[in-house]
Amino acid sequence: MARLGVNIDHIATLRQARGGAEPDPIAAAVLVELAGADGIVVHLREDRRHIKDRDLHLLREMLQTKLDLEMAPVEEIVKIALDVKPHMVTLVPERREELTTEGGLDVAGNREALRGTINLLHDAGIAVSLFIDSDLDQVKASHRIGADYIEIHTGRYVNAKLLKEQDAELEAIQQTAKMAYKVGMGVNAGHGLNYRNIKRLLPIHEIVEYNIGHSIISRAVMVGLQQAVREMKDLLNKG
Repeated sequence: MARLGVNIDHIATLRQARGGAEPDPIAAAVLVELAGADGIVVHLREDRRHIKDRDLHLLREMLQTKLDLEMAPVEEIVKIALDVKPHMVTLVPERREELTTEGGLDVAGNREALRGTINLLHDAGIAVSLFIDSDLDQVKASHRIGADYIEIHTGRYVNAKLLKEQDAELEAIQQTAKMAYKVGMGVNAGHGLNYRNIKRLLPIHEIVEYNIGHSIISRAVMVGLQQAVREMKDLLNKG
């Protein structure tokens, strides 16, 4: 059965809307773990629009499961990762003006720079995942530079308007997952997944973890955070 990583960035986004201390992403992480999630995901952006450095340090101290730090492969954030030592770093592309991550890394076009970052993180005992589009060339490049995992960007699948387009994206995700698994990398997936569209992905057994944020936090507004996490975890268990 696939694991569930819950991205709590939007808890911090709500906190920043008023500039106060509530809601506290650290308290949210405790509830998420108690509800059965297998890990916590946060994105420390260069502009610190939601998660702050202090949040990251506190999460690393108190989490009982896994901390997955999403981050751009830039020197400032790499130094923080080397200090905090999360269980995993997921390297993602980042643009200041984007609302959320809009696509995967171009690993094939930036192999040497990414290889250097991966080596630094590995030397500190940190596992590394690369956030990529469903593309076999990107899988090959990720494997060549030593990534432990890939995380498949599911945005094109989620945003497909026609069933034919969705089917094509689903096939691409499946082939990407199969190749990554074949060469010995772990396979995660995420971006835009919710309680409905995730169901078609669950038969892809090579995907070992789904990282989901916005839909769970949105559901939590209606039913509470722990219930929202349990509902998603139940879907993964049934799958």
